[in-house]
Amino acid sequence: MKVELMTNKIAVYTKMAPKAIGPYSQGIAVDSFLFVSGQLPIDPDTGKFIDGNIAARAHQVFNNLKSIIHAAGGTMADVVKITLFLTDMNDFNAVNEI
Repeated sequence: MKVELMTNKIAVYTKMAPKAIGPYSQGIAVDSFLFVSGQLPIDPDTGKFIDGNIAARAHQVFNNLKSIIHAAGGTMADVVKITLFLTDMNDFNAVNEI
């Protein structure tokens, strides 16, 4: 079986979301798919974690995701799947509301 590698990958970058911490892009567009890197509650203007409760931090994470999606030409309505990791399951309901 021969596997053909994708060569039509486009890196997505926006100043409206934090810079990638490692050697990767904020997002990669391949055909009609967008793969967004994991996001933290970091303010893109300061590069620092925001202060606040879990709701404020969740809002920042989703704002970062939204900015990357918009930079690629999409909207949050285009999102098919999000994987979210919580360190405290007591925060589940508050984050789920966001």
